[in-house]
Parts: sequence; structure tokens; C-alpha cells
Amino acid sequence: MLELDSVALSSTRRRWSAPWTLLLLLSATALRRRPRGDRQEWPAGLLRSATKPASPCFVLQVLGRAMDLEFGRGMRSPQRDSWKTTLLLAYQSLGVVYGDLSISPLYVFKSTFAEDIQHSETNEEIFGVLSFVFWTLTLIPLIKYVSIVLRADDNGEGGTFALYSLICRHANVSLLPNRQIADEELSTYKLECSSERTDKSCIKVWLEKHKKLHTALLIMVLIGTCMVIGDGVLTPAISGLEFSLSKDHREYAVIPITCVILAFLFALQHYGTHRVGFLFAPIVLAWLICMSALGLYNIIHWNPHVYQALNPCYMFKFLKKTRKYGWMSLGGILLCMTGSEAMFADLGHFSYSAIQLAFTSLVYPALILAYMGQAAYLSKHHDFYSNSQVGFYIAVPDKVRWPVLVLAILASVVGSQAIISGTFSIINQSQSLSCFPRVKVVHTSDKIHGQIYIPEINWLLMILCIAVTVGFRDTKHMGNASGLAVITVMLVTTCLTSLVIMLCWRRPPVLALCFLLFFGSVEALYFSASLIKFLEGAWLPILLALFLMAVMLVWHYTTIKKYEFDLHNKVTLEWLLALGDKLGMVRVPGIGLVYTDLTSGVPANFSRFVTNLPAFHQVLVFVCVKSVPVPYVFPAERYLIGRVGPPGHRSYRCIVRYGYRDVHQDVDSFETELVESLATFIKLDASYRCSDASGGGDHEPEEGRGARLAVIGSSHASYDIQDSVQHSSAASVETTTTRRRSGGGGDDDGSPGGGGVRAKQVRFFIDNHVASPEAADSKQGAEELEALAAARDAGTAFILGHSHVQCKPGSSLLKRLAVDVGYNFLRRNCRGPDVALRVPPASLLEVGMVYVL
Repeated sequence: MLELDSVALSSTRRRWSAPWTLLLLLSATALRRRPRGDRQEWPAGLLRSATKPASPCFVLQVLGRAMDLEFGRGMRSPQRDSWKTTLLLAYQSLGVVYGDLSISPLYVFKSTFAEDIQHSETNEEIFGVLSFVFWTLTLIPLIKYVSIVLRADDNGEGGTFALYSLICRHANVSLLPNRQIADEELSTYKLECSSERTDKSCIKVWLEKHKKLHTALLIMVLIGTCMVIGDGVLTPAISGLEFSLSKDHREYAVIPITCVILAFLFALQHYGTHRVGFLFAPIVLAWLICMSALGLYNIIHWNPHVYQALNPCYMFKFLKKTRKYGWMSLGGILLCMTGSEAMFADLGHFSYSAIQLAFTSLVYPALILAYMGQAAYLSKHHDFYSNSQVGFYIAVPDKVRWPVLVLAILASVVGSQAIISGTFSIINQSQSLSCFPRVKVVHTSDKIHGQIYIPEINWLLMILCIAVTVGFRDTKHMGNASGLAVITVMLVTTCLTSLVIMLCWRRPPVLALCFLLFFGSVEALYFSASLIKFLEGAWLPILLALFLMAVMLVWHYTTIKKYEFDLHNKVTLEWLLALGDKLGMVRVPGIGLVYTDLTSGVPANFSRFVTNLPAFHQVLVFVCVKSVPVPYVFPAERYLIGRVGPPGHRSYRCIVRYGYRDVHQDVDSFETELVESLATFIKLDASYRCSDASGGGDHEPEEGRGARLAVIGSSHASYDIQDSVQHSSAASVETTTTRRRSGGGGDDDGSPGGGGVRAKQVRFFIDNHVASPEAADSKQGAEELEALAAARDAGTAFILGHSHVQCKPGSSLLKRLAVDVGYNFLRRNCRGPDVALRVPPASLLEVGMVYVL
């Protein structure tokens, strides 16, 4: 940390006393004594500030981080985990990550060997399929995901949204509104290289220049999202249909049993996976060992020379001999890698080394042995379709068939549970992008982050799964449908990863092109084989994807247009103050929380409210709940507090920032933390004014230079926010120009850590005598705190807009269908903003607003 030493040495030119220098030197010494791995845990925004001139505010920021032991909780250490921790995480990942992948041997060979392929004594067909399975598992899950894609994590998180978040941070391609430069100071806003050192490549300039490419990138992400949801419908259904029963009993026995199992599985979702999660890993482990043992038995007993099929020449022989039918059978072979995307999507719950260890040492060998064992049995039993048994269980000895059946059913439930939980998670992330209607999200675990339950989606998935089971009745058509969904998600991941290689990793475009062409060509081959089976089941995921895409695009388009309407119809504070003198505004006791999507200005719904009812609360807070393109925002950095107007107006702005995997707070904790954060800001602002007055600096009126926003909770870094707005054709983006203030100030109550005090440590205790350079500013701050405490005791009202959307006269038919029909139908039948924000009905005040788009 040489930067801190240089700052301390050069800080004598600043107007601050010797105690600040001593504190800075002590903090630099403490940092130097920390292990190298721990130094990397310090937030990027804090380290970037070290290269700038130091100030008392920065010293408080450093000490606040050092003294706040809860700040780094939840951030994975960059140091390598111990072997014991890695083994434990690898064991736990079996039940969460590999449930879907481990049950693929149940239906791969049956979906591949349709009646269209005739088997010969040379076993070229069976060996060819085994060769395809082996090399598919080797190239896609092992090399692509484990070796490359898992490294493209976003602060330890994986999945489609993680890749999109990485790309949006390194290139200006995001369509999300409310973007601010202050968000780049977040600890989780990590860049592979600093923005000052980044040379804009031609690819990056091209992507940022064409707005249509931004929309195309979002559509690609939504396609992957829709296919994951479609897989959540198909996987539970296809897993439950594979029973060891004769063909005569399947019609009246298997379908009802499968429907009962599905209903029972979805009925248990509201309990949360953490209550039964301890059973998942042992079940999958036992299933993998069972498959390995059965595979070894069949290899030794039936055909020890089956290993010859690993020669890739058998793939060409298979395609040459079977021609069109062999190419169509690739749609069944690709099912062997279903669930591979879960390794990347669930990366945040484990670690790269744990997932890599579990797959390479156990899952991959077990799957290879299972497929080789089935191929060994089938190579000696060419008439297996005339047998009374079907699918996987034909290669299971009669003595252990029923125990294996029970274990397979349990493993199928685990695999289905994993994809259902993943569906809940990805829909929750879609809401953060304003791409999905509001639904109720229930967090089923207080200890394990990310375990959620969505009632509407759960019952909708159950209905769709049962309908698919009853409608298709066999695994062949379901396999075709599931295969198309799986391979589409993989193609999307390949395309996004190639962009990450160029934009984020700063690798040559040739390397990214090689990655795209190699893995993309393999996946495109499987995609074409699945797409050719459109009439044989592959139409289902396409239909689901089109429906979900229509819902997401309509919701996203209208949300962006509503934001543009709010942006163009917002009013200034000067207008509001001038109107107050004319109408005789009355301030009533209490705190009024006005929810808006804007980060500056007064929203139009509030101006309509005060013009019709000229009264508002003693303390007014404009609250903006926004999403940031990061997975998590630490609680210490969640609130961005500023003042709206002069201090005597008692109006503030609070920007609440969440990541796409964050848990939204309940209204009680939010209200408490908000009030305490306001108290912290008032004391900081009073201290800042005192430091300016004692230093003899010019203290500009706040309405002249913009409201100063401060991150309340850990690093009270202040910013000057100017209301500079940039408009674009695709989306209206509200940006803010920031610069770190050289002046500062600590907490005026002398509590430990100064600026590093967490919001929960704030107390509404006001001394009779406040020691400060300027008594007037101290007295004003004390009066402001007293007013805030009195307003808190009087109660809080939540003011939300109740919107109605309609198209302008003369709009196109497509726009009228999307907005007047589609969006309004979704708005009326989904959760309202009061439910999503958990606002108590007794404190809710809705203001009607008509949006003409």
C-alpha cells in the first residue's frame, strides 16, 4: 500500500491537523501488516481513492472499513480455500449443481435409439453413439464450462446475467435507466482493468455506437432466460416418466404416478430447499456410485472391449452409415450434457475449485462409466426394444432393479428441485432488469442467501409440467423439447463468453473468434438436429420462449417509456417552492416517502399531488429503488443520501441500490435504516459546513451546485451531483457527473470510526452543547435532527404512483396491442408496487397518474 504512504507524506499541504495524519499513518501500517490476500478484499473504489489527495473524509473512510468487521462478510476471499473447505464445498455441490446432469443416463440412449436406426452386428451404431456422448461430455462440460466459462464470473457469481453484467460494466451497452457514475464506486463494481487504462477497441466502439446492438444483446439474454424457464417445465416431467414398467402398464400407471410426484414436489417448494437440502448431496452421491458400479459390471460382464468406442472415428462411421437418421438422433445425444449450465449458474454458492473437483473426480468418471456400461449391454442385446423393459433399466440386473428404481426416483427429484430453484432465481433477476412483471418473492432462508420461492411461478410451473406429462406421455418428444432448450442456452452462453473474452479480459478478437467458432459449431450441429424435430416435440420450448419473450419485451419496453415520460415531465425544486407560496403549502407531522424512478428532480406524480392537495409532510424523502449491474451491493453501501433544496426545507433524496441477486428488505428494517441514515447524513453535512466555514472556503448554496450525495453506512464519500441528462433513442439514460470532495468531516458525536460508523450505530441523542467551529451550523444540524426524530415518532406515509398507460393517438397497431392491451393486462394481474416494496396498506397513499406514451 505504497499509495497510502505517499498520500500521507504529501498531505501536509492540506488544511488539516496532525491527528488526521496520525490516523492515516496508523491505517496504512495496519494495511501493510495484512496478508497479501486480504489486501485484495479492500473495495476497488477505496483503492482508487488512494491515488487522489487525501482528506479527513478519506481517513475516516479507511478506518471505517478497517473497523467495520461486517463489511466484508459474504465476500469470498481471493485466497485459495483449504483442501478441507474445498472438499466440503465439492460434496455439497453434488446435490445442488449436478442433480440434473447426473440423471441424464436415464433417457439419453432411449431418446437417441429411435425406431429409425437399425442395429447391425458390428455395433457401429452403438459405438458411434457412445463416442458422441464421450466427446460431447469432454468438449462441452469439461473443457468449455469447467476450464473456460467458470472463470468468467462476476464477483464469484455465474449465469447469463453475470455475463451480461460484466459486458455492461466494460462497455456502455446497458438499457437500464438511472445509471450514475457514483455506482462505479461500489465495492462489487469490479473491472478487469481500470477505465483510465482501457483502450477502446474497434469492437467496443462498434457495440456502443449502434443502439440496435444494445437491444439485440438484451434479446439474446432474454432468449437464454426463457429457455431456462422452459427447461424448468420439461426437466421435472421427463425425469418422472422413466420408470421400470412394461409398455402395457405405462398408460394407466406411469402417467398418474408421475403427476402425483410432480404435485408433491411443487407443494413442498414453499418450505425452501434448505430444509431438505441435507438429503440432496447423499442421494446424488449414492446415485453416482450406483451408476458407476452398474457400468463396471456391464462392461466386465458383457463387453470389456467397449472402450474402443472412445475413438472419434466411430462418430464419422455412425454418421456415414445412418446419414439423415443419425443426424436427427443427435438431438437425443445432446441430453447427456443437460444440466451443464448449472455448474456456471450456481457458481456463487460454491467455488471454482470445488465445482471443478467434484466434476473431474466424481461426476465425469461416473457418467462415462454409466454410458459405457449401457453401450456394453446393448452391444450384446440388439433386440432390446422387444424386451418388456425400456430405457435405462434394461441394463440393470433383476436382483437390484427395484432399489435402483427407488434411488433413480430420488435422484430425479433432486435434479428437478435444482432446475425449479434455478427458475425462481432467474425470474427474480429478470425483475431487476425490469424485464418481468412484479411477482411476490419469498425468501425461505435467513441464513442462506438466494434461496427464494415465488408462489405464482411455482403453481404455474406445476400446471405446465402436468399438462406436458399428460400431453406427451413419453420421453422421446420430451427429450426433443428439452434438448432444444438446453442447447439454446449453451449457444447464448458461448456468444456472451466470446464478448467477455474481448471486452473484459482484453484478449485478441482472434482468440474470442476461435472460441466462438469451435464451441459454437459443435453446439450449432446439435441445435440443427433438435430444430429439425420441430413437429416431434421441439415446438414446445419455442412456443414457451415466444410467449415469455413477448411478456418480457412488452414489460421492458413500456417500463423504459414510462421512465422517459417521468424524465421529461419532472419539475424543479424552484418551481415547487414558488408554488408553495402561491397555494399556501402546509407541512403536516410525519415522514413522507415519495417513491420514484428518478435520481434527480421532483417527479410529476408528486407535483400533481401537491397542486391538488397543498400539504405534505414535515420531512419529505424522495426514494429511488434502483438496480445496479452488479450481483450484490453491500448493506454498508446501499444508501446514497442527499439533500433536496436548502436545509430548512427538510427535503432529502435517498437512492437505494440493489444488485441483481440481492434480497430486498422488509419495510420495517428499511424504514428504520432509512431514518438512521438520514440522521447520519445530517450530522455529516453539518460537519462539512463547519469545516468549510473554519477553512474560509466559499460555501456555495446547495441548489446552485447540485445536491451532495453521500454513501451512508461505511464510506461517507461525498459527491457533487449535477442534473445532467443524456437522451438516447433506445432509452433515456439519466447520468450524473461526480467528483470526490476535498473537504470532509467526521461524525459530530465523536463515535468510533467517524465516517465509518454504520447506520445502525446512529442514535437520536442531541447534546445541549455541540462543540464545533461554527455554532450556527451546529445548532442548525441539531434542530434538523430534532425535527427528524419528531417526524419519525409521528409516523411514516408511503406515497406511490398508481399509473395507467395508454398510447398516443395515431400509434401503430403493434404498439397499441403491446401497451394498451398487453401491458395493462399484465399490470392489472400482477403484484402492485406496494406489494413488491412490502408497503403496509395502512400507511399507503397512491397518486393516480396517466402515462401517454
